[in-house]
Amino acid sequence: MPSTDTPASVAARSPLPAAATGLGLRRALLPALRQAPVGDFDFLECAPENWIGVGGPAGDALAELASRHPLNCHGLSLSLGSTAALDTGLLTQVGRFLDRHRVPLYSEHLSYCSDQGHLYDLLPIPFTEEAVRHTASRIARVQDLLGRRIAVENVSYYLAPAPAMDELAFTNAVLAEADCDLLLDVNNVYVNACNHGYDADRFIAGLPAQRIVCLHVAGHLDQAQDLKIDTHGSAVIDPVWALLARTYARIGSRPTLLERDFNFPPYAELQGELHTIRRLMSTHGSVDHD
Repeated sequence: MPSTDTPASVAARSPLPAAATGLGLRRALLPALRQAPVGDFDFLECAPENWIGVGGPAGDALAELASRHPLNCHGLSLSLGSTAALDTGLLTQVGRFLDRHRVPLYSEHLSYCSDQGHLYDLLPIPFTEEAVRHTASRIARVQDLLGRRIAVENVSYYLAPAPAMDELAFTNAVLAEADCDLLLDVNNVYVNACNHGYDADRFIAGLPAQRIVCLHVAGHLDQAQDLKIDTHGSAVIDPVWALLARTYARIGSRPTLLERDFNFPPYAELQGELHTIRRLMSTHGSVDHD
C-alpha cells in the first residue's frame, strides 16, 4: 500500500542519513577503499560471515575502515525461510560483530540457503500463507535475539515454487507479520520484472515506503531479452538507473549502496557510479513527499 508517513518519520526509522551513498566492502577493494578521498562514500557494507574471526592485514583494514565509516552488514547465511533450525550460534557471532563495529543496519535475504547444511545459493521461499507465518516468526526471533530491528532484502529468483500469491503480496505480508524493515534491491526488482513479466514500477509503488530503510543497486547479466541473471559483476545499466530515479521520486531519498562482487573495474569507474547515485538522489529524491 502507498505510504502515508512523512519524510521525517521515515528518516527516523533509518539508521543512516537519507542521502547516504555506500559501497560494498570487498577484499579486492581494500587498498582503494583505504585510499579513497573523503566524501567518495558515506558508508560501507559487508557480509559479516566473511569477516568474523578474520585477523592479520585484512582484519586490520576492516577495523580501520569501520572506525572511519559507518559499516552496514548484509548477511548471507541465516536462511530465514528454511525449515532447518535457526543457527543461533552463528547469530550470536553476528551479534558480537555488529556490536564490536557499531553497525547501524543489519539486513538479511528474504530467502533460504540451508537444509542440514548450507546450499551455497539463495533460493526462493514459496509464496504461501504458511511460508509467510514461518518466515515472519523466524525474522521476529532473530530480532528478539539480536535486540534490534533488521531489514530483509527482496531477492532475485528464477522460478516460483507453488505460488499462492504474488511476490508483492508475499513480501508485504512478511514485513507486516514480522514487523521488520525492507532493504529494497532495485536491480532485483528490475531482474524479476523482466524474468516474470510484471511491472517494476507497480511493484515498488505497492511496497510500504515507511519500511524501506536502504536501497541496493547493481549490475546483472543479460542472458536473453527475457532472462536476466543477478550477478553484481558488471556496471549498472541505464534502465536500472532510470528505475532508481523513479524510486527516489516516489519514496524520497534513502541510503543507497552500490554492489559489486567481482570483475572489479578501476576504482574511478566505481566512483563514477557513486556520483550517479548522488546525482539521481539530489535530482529526484528531494521532492516533498508529505
